Amino acid sequence: MSSELKMIIDQVCREKGLNRDVLIAALEEAIKSAVKKRYGVRLDLEVNFNNAQGEIEVFQYRTAVEEVHDKELEISLEEAKELDSKCELEDCIGTRMDISSLGRIAAQSARQVIIQKMKTAERDLIYEEFKDRKGEVVNGIIQRYERGNVIINLGRTEAILPTSEQISSESYRRGDRLRAYIIDVKDTQREPQIVLSRTHPEFLIKLFELEVPEISDGIVQIMGVSREPGSRSKIAVSSSESDVDPVGACVGMRGSRVQAVVQELRGEKIDIVPWSPDPAKYIYNALAPAECSRVIVDDSSQSLEVIVPDDQLSLAIGRQGQNVRLAAKLMGWRIDVRSETRYQHYQDPDYYSLLEISAMTENIADKIYDLGVTSLELLAQADPDELTQETNLSTELISSLVEEAKKLIEEKETKKEDAIAEETDTGEETRTEKEDLPEI
Repeated sequence: MSSELKMIIDQVCREKGLNRDVLIAALEEAIKSAVKKRYGVRLDLEVNFNNAQGEIEVFQYRTAVEEVHDKELEISLEEAKELDSKCELEDCIGTRMDISSLGRIAAQSARQVIIQKMKTAERDLIYEEFKDRKGEVVNGIIQRYERGNVIINLGRTEAILPTSEQISSESYRRGDRLRAYIIDVKDTQREPQIVLSRTHPEFLIKLFELEVPEISDGIVQIMGVSREPGSRSKIAVSSSESDVDPVGACVGMRGSRVQAVVQELRGEKIDIVPWSPDPAKYIYNALAPAECSRVIVDDSSQSLEVIVPDDQLSLAIGRQGQNVRLAAKLMGWRIDVRSETRYQHYQDPDYYSLLEISAMTENIADKIYDLGVTSLELLAQADPDELTQETNLSTELISSLVEEAKKLIEEKETKKEDAIAEETDTGEETRTEKEDLPEI
């Protein structure tokens, strides 16, 4: 363990970035432990690494006494004087121990300490390197799968892409290079755990910052993001300089910049929306390419009622409501989208009476209303067979709607009659009380 040990220490410190003093101190402690296990746990030892000779030196300290009762801690005065002629009673004298007999035990202890210190130091270095990198985008190579999670090699360490942070439409193959967003760095006992995400809205922002110089320079600001990872996203942008078009800056020449982001997200569609402080104008931009006829803003409840032409309704709502849902997330407001026809229907109080029927939906009410059945009373008088032919709805559904309309009218009439009767009774009681009053 002489020059070879020194060479190992230097190599490990150089390659792994370990502190040399820390590693040497750990080695000294390991050798001390090995000596005590071999010769006695009560020994008073001092272990030093001789850097010049590249070896570990072990000294045993004992007290000089007339008569030795404890060989581990005491030495006879006569023997002590042979080592040091100036030694006196109760003096503490140190003698160098020959640890060559330790052999394999000392070597194993040193090896274990080096391995442990390497792991501890690497863990600390990795944690220090990544703890302040939350919110960054990193590149890595897919290493393997572990219970659905993807393990990604970042070079010096590995990171985890949990199932919950993976885009469901993506498939990952071993050896593929992947970009991801650091959402957390956990300091665990085994090793730091770097948690990545490809679904986080901030990942989209970071990708645009990498592709659009105007964003990294602060000229163009990203005001909001809403994502349905793997499917579609909306991003709102504004510019601090009037001569810079924020949408054009993000799109790039012939769409090169936005296409680079789309390719990284493997085909996710991205709508780039001009931001506006005016909610009406903002929602007009956010629902594009659909056109809005009218926007009714309710600031108190932060809700919007958007009126669109009939032929634009499906475009404004989007497939399975995706377009309006992303627009609502982008603004943080509640949004109701209605066609112009339905909006006109809602201006008629009788239209609401049709919706009192439990099985009635807005779509069915619209069809019936457009046929001239504009109130509950007219529906109760309608011919079910004729309505069935004109609406293309089932006979059973139309019949049930007509029957329920009749019942609701009867209930309303009954309540009205009861209310009139109650008023009549109250009036008679009042007159009777007046007649019973004594004359003055």
